[in-house]
Amino acid sequence: MSEIQYFSEEGLQKLKDELEHLTSVEKPMISAQIGEAIDMGDLSENAEYDAAKEAQGLLELKINKLQTLLVNARIFDESRVDTTKILLLAIVTIKNLANGKEMKYTIVPEKEADIKAGKLSINSPIAKGLLGKSVGDTAEIQVPSGVITFEVIKIER
Repeated sequence: MSEIQYFSEEGLQKLKDELEHLTSVEKPMISAQIGEAIDMGDLSENAEYDAAKEAQGLLELKINKLQTLLVNARIFDESRVDTTKILLLAIVTIKNLANGKEMKYTIVPEKEADIKAGKLSINSPIAKGLLGKSVGDTAEIQVPSGVITFEVIKIER
């Protein structure tokens, strides 16, 4: 059995939309490609048929993974958490004490991570090092380039 994973409402809806697209658009398109390849005749030497069948198998695998993920997905209930600590879906402002640079990130589930949009995966070294911290706390975090010390400036929800 797969483990339960938590998502924001927005993140869960994106997964549902992706599954809907795969089953209602992609799957019929590949079925049509298989049908066209069958109409071409001899299947033993039909590259289009082989390619379409392989694409169908990969699509089915992706659909099954998404369905399993959705069965075990839960929406993170922010009303039941301590808002003074950094937890999932917290918006945090941190300061790198070495260079004084401030950064703002939202701690999100791994599937929702997008560093360009300021969404930091809860499984990243920085997020792991910040979890449970409060405003004013410092965290020494091991990153690939060494150890960086951050100060928690602000926590929002």
